[in-house]
Amino acid sequence: MEEVVHYGIISLLPVVSVIILAVITKRTFEPLLFGSFFGFLLLKGKGFFPAWMDAVYEVLMDGTTVWIILVCGLFGSLIMLLEKSGGAFGFSDMAKKLTKKRGASLITTWILGIVIFVDDYLNALAVGSAMRKVTDSHRVPRELLAYVINSTGAAVCVLIPFSTWAAFMAGQLEANGVTVNGSATAAFIRIIPYIFYGWAAVLVVPFFACKILPLFGPMRKAVKRAETTGEVFPDSTKNKKEEYDSLETSFKGKPKVLNFLIPMVALAVITVITQDMLLGVIISIVICAVLFLPQKLMSFNEFFDNILGGFKDMLLVLWIIVAAFFLQKANEGLGLTPFVIEAVEPILSANLLPVASFIIIGFLAFATGSFWGVAAIAFPIIIPLAGAMDVNIYLVCGAIVSAAALGSHTCFYGDAVTLSCASSQIQNSDYAKTSLPIIAVPFAIAIILYLVFGFIG
Repeated sequence: MEEVVHYGIISLLPVVSVIILAVITKRTFEPLLFGSFFGFLLLKGKGFFPAWMDAVYEVLMDGTTVWIILVCGLFGSLIMLLEKSGGAFGFSDMAKKLTKKRGASLITTWILGIVIFVDDYLNALAVGSAMRKVTDSHRVPRELLAYVINSTGAAVCVLIPFSTWAAFMAGQLEANGVTVNGSATAAFIRIIPYIFYGWAAVLVVPFFACKILPLFGPMRKAVKRAETTGEVFPDSTKNKKEEYDSLETSFKGKPKVLNFLIPMVALAVITVITQDMLLGVIISIVICAVLFLPQKLMSFNEFFDNILGGFKDMLLVLWIIVAAFFLQKANEGLGLTPFVIEAVEPILSANLLPVASFIIIGFLAFATGSFWGVAAIAFPIIIPLAGAMDVNIYLVCGAIVSAAALGSHTCFYGDAVTLSCASSQIQNSDYAKTSLPIIAVPFAIAIILYLVFGFIG
């Protein structure tokens, strides 16, 4: 195997600096930008700025980055069109009639998140826009809404064999020789029972929603705030409530639920058929034009103003995602992932390999914000190791997939959390403060299960 160069323990410093600054400033974009600067300073010394600019150009010209900018930006446009047309309010009014209690509103959010399993981006952006008004009516804090939304993102996608996550992971299995009768998809299906974190993260939500498991820490305080004062927004985004209220009161006429359902169903169906969410969101916007303009819900000029306005509303989200990519480039140059894996590999035993893989790769996914990237690095290292130690290959692969889902669920500057926060209209720091403590519950469950199965085989 080709030796991978890394900078040792120094490679941890940019990530540590991001976390510390995020805690101090309660912001996300600026710490990410500083972390990427710091990383290239460690890499290149005085010549760090030209190297950082090269990374910026590389990120911004990358096809994946362009795709994410277009998808997320146009999704912002679609959401604004649905809200301005009254379609989102129509769906919310229908859902409110079906959900008479707080727990029911959260369970409905959870079920909708499971139903929209195609992609975690689609899940995060669609569920929030559909359920915000419903959960607000039951005094559910937006922090809890964001937690529920993100708990049905990657965690659900890795449990369904025909999602974007499943397609990627199956490709990694095939590349590393893990197939069943020549089929990587069949191998992935074998792995699904061992994706313990995905199962735990999804199944624990209704227990919190119905108060079978008590919420604790900052999330409990957020719930108490919402229940006693009616303030569902954290201090950082209280102004969003005024904007949302003014948007709803400005709409004249009776909201029609079909003006929400038709574009959203079309988006889901087209995304499944074409496996391209960008095409899905573009066609959904075209469908909005066909629906809304004849009904005179908005003029031709207003329609395109809303497209631009919705895209503009996503700019901070897009900057956070892009800045996270800058940090990833610094981490790659410093060799963060190979350093951590190389440091712990000598002390691994066969029985502890599954749980150690889950914890270590989960930490790397959280630290780097590169969930698929870390998994792609881990598979060719861990799979041969599992073979040499005679460890259940499906169990170990399940641990790797679980770790990637854990990273998506916890990394407060990652794309999944950023989109869930945008959909819930809170700051990433609000999510980190309230959600990370309760995510410890499914995390602990997964650790116990990987320990148990590591010993029983």
